[in-house]
Amino acid sequence: MLHHGSLVFVLDTKRISHPWAHGLDGVTYCRDIADIHDQLIELGQIGRLRTRIADELGIDADPKAIGPRVLILLEEINATMKQLARYWEKIRESGGPKVSPAVDALNEILYMGRQLRMHVLLVAQSATARALGGPEVREQFATRILARYSVNAWRMLAPEVHPAPKSTKHHGRAQVVIGGSARETQVLFFTETEAREWATTGKKAADSPKPAVLPTRPGPVQLHKPPTSDAQPAAAPADSFADAWSTTATETAAVPDPVPEPAADRDFVADAWGLKPSAADPGDATPAATSPANPAPADDDQAVGLRDAAEHHLPYTLSALRYARANDRTFPKPVDKRGAELLYRVGDLKKWARNRPRAATGTTDLD
Repeated sequence: MLHHGSLVFVLDTKRISHPWAHGLDGVTYCRDIADIHDQLIELGQIGRLRTRIADELGIDADPKAIGPRVLILLEEINATMKQLARYWEKIRESGGPKVSPAVDALNEILYMGRQLRMHVLLVAQSATARALGGPEVREQFATRILARYSVNAWRMLAPEVHPAPKSTKHHGRAQVVIGGSARETQVLFFTETEAREWATTGKKAADSPKPAVLPTRPGPVQLHKPPTSDAQPAAAPADSFADAWSTTATETAAVPDPVPEPAADRDFVADAWGLKPSAADPGDATPAATSPANPAPADDDQAVGLRDAAEHHLPYTLSALRYARANDRTFPKPVDKRGAELLYRVGDLKKWARNRPRAATGTTDLD
């Protein structure tokens, strides 16, 4: 998907499943359960916004006009779903829904995301209906790839194929089940370096009139402006709408303006695409940081230098932060400047620190 210009969100509670993807353009890698929770909610908001945009564009519009293709890679789903449930129990306020809104957002994407160019690749040790949230959720996966499976796992995931083919210990050998038939398939093996090289080559933004890869953190973009008068309701400016979808104003000139959406949805999309509201507009804080489901500490929106961050906000030395800024591609971008000192949003620094890959405890060598 990355090779062909898609955006990828890796939600990996194990933290170390895909080291090749760390820091790649077009990849958002969430390892901390709080950030996985927030990211799923944002993706659900993006899906709803795409629905409204598609409805406004009409039946003759290019499907790509709603935005680039999105892949959500959910690792270790059994552990992740349990952690999402426990996390929601911990932060849920009185009167809040019993089911995590992150799980609801995931279900919405599974049920309706394909037509919105949003897809889910799920990895599980045992994809039981209970682990996924019900048998109807599991039925959304039209393609199922099974390797080193037990008889019980086959009966649960591919009961329409009978008798079950014998499982094999041959490395990379799997059964691909589509449309009621199974095909034995040899899966390609990539080293971490080869996977990274393949993901970073291929389709580029310039290869298509409607680029599939969004720009990497441009300057502040105002996605919505207040109306100038009662006679002139607010509407998304053509150039801002084009910036949000990584297209030029010329390319979107023939596309009708989208229906003005609630500010919450606009801010979610601005954050997900890396387009931050202007620091001069305090009313445009992202709801992910201020919603009842995820109340943000008061200092998260402060802009601080690395020395202040090391002394008061992060468990890292100043030299470690400077090294990370120079060598870690996922290190947050500065939001302001004070003299010669670059300033960073405290919340961005904390999120970066939570989602840093960590060394495995013990060994993962199965040989």
